[in-house]
Amino acid sequence: MKANKLEFFVGLFVLLGLAAVAWLTVKVGAGSLLGGPTYVIEGRFANAGGLNVGSSVVVAGVTVGRVEAIRMEPTDYSAVVTMRVMEGLKLPTDTMASIKTTGLIGDKFVALAPGADETYLWAGEQITMTESSVDIESLIGKMAFGSVNKSSDNSETETGKSPP
Repeated sequence: MKANKLEFFVGLFVLLGLAAVAWLTVKVGAGSLLGGPTYVIEGRFANAGGLNVGSSVVVAGVTVGRVEAIRMEPTDYSAVVTMRVMEGLKLPTDTMASIKTTGLIGDKFVALAPGADETYLWAGEQITMTESSVDIESLIGKMAFGSVNKSSDNSETETGKSPP
């Protein structure tokens, strides 16, 4: 009888542990462990290549939010990124948003650089100063195959000397 009771409690403990791990996995995957209430802001980028829903939003190296949605604006063909950031974070209206890469070829994230304005962004407002994602493939292509303009390499004058 004692062994059955012990087996029951061990089984219950294991089930509770598995349920806790499953709950934590879902919360981390959804990016909802930010700690408290959040609000939504947007940024308009010319190129949001490589950025995904769920990517981090970072201020000074600290994760303060997640990318909630990415859509294309049909009027000017730009990418509008919807970000959910912590409610306690007051971002000035002259905040700059840029898409950065973790390491050389790592994941993309949105880095926010707060400005010095004394007015703050409200929920639903849009960050006006943005810097798009760097296209690594085109940079490597330019390095490997050279630039299109080759005339600058032949810039010697008739005297055989290069210009200063």
